[in-house]
Amino acid sequence: MNRPILRSVACALALALAACSKAPPQALGTLEYDRIGMPAPAAERVLAIKVREGEQVAAGQPLLELDPTHTQADLAAAEAQAQQQQANLLELRVGPRQEDIAKARADLAAAEAQARDARAYYQRLLPLQKDNYAAAADIDRARAAAGNANGQVAAAKAALDALVHGTRPEQVAQGEAALAAAQAQAAAQKVLLGKLALVAPRAGRVDSLPYKLGDQAPVGAPLVVLLAGDAPYARIYLQEPQRARLRVGDTVQVHVDGHDKVYQGKVRLIRSEPEFTPYYALIGEDAARLSYLAEVTLGPDAAELPVGVPVRVDYPEAKP
Repeated sequence: MNRPILRSVACALALALAACSKAPPQALGTLEYDRIGMPAPAAERVLAIKVREGEQVAAGQPLLELDPTHTQADLAAAEAQAQQQQANLLELRVGPRQEDIAKARADLAAAEAQARDARAYYQRLLPLQKDNYAAAADIDRARAAAGNANGQVAAAKAALDALVHGTRPEQVAQGEAALAAAQAQAAAQKVLLGKLALVAPRAGRVDSLPYKLGDQAPVGAPLVVLLAGDAPYARIYLQEPQRARLRVGDTVQVHVDGHDKVYQGKVRLIRSEPEFTPYYALIGEDAARLSYLAEVTLGPDAAELPVGVPVRVDYPEAKP
């Protein structure tokens, strides 16, 4: 048998063996990064943008600034309110001044003198009522004036007692609570002011800058979107028959579409709940259509791979 025939037979045998061999377990997915959205802490105008889309940034690097004018004014008002409450609390703790107590004693003495005069006038009118020398209306007015004077004496004495006894503990507690609330409000405004200068919470790449200079984003709108991490990870979907073949910590081979190099990865996550159709809605062979989300970390050699590229993951056979 000549060589061409032998070569043809060998190729045919190789193809037959390849067709009969069982394909290794695989899972499909895409390359992804951890996405970090940095929301707008306040509805303020974008004052400065210090990065560009696609730029690699380090943790703590300035990214974007919002106009702080309005927040600075709110902070100044909150700090002034806190100072006012602190002065009020100090006044409560120190108690009344001696001059206020002396004035209250003088007011009491004046009220007592007026009361004595009103009572004496009433007593002088009473004998005149028998012989109708004084009208009943005049006597009634004198009686009312004497009673009013006595009431003013009681009020002046109570005011003096309140000053002499000093501030109540409940009033001091209320003053302390008001001061704490004002200080907390000032602290919150200070934190908000610090958030107007956005910095990168982690190292990563700037994926998106939805707003431009001069724009005013609503509260909570993403101002900067970062792709965090030194390298992407593979987000794959495991079919139900192969779910038991893979465990967290297993090493797998990752094939990236358009790249000949095979990357080594380690499984970091496998969701316990299936994606898509819930298991209780499937019976028999339909259960094989369940898919479980898994994530595979890649090494530094995959740092330059683009996000969103399809990947195929080969993983080992079932373990005993």
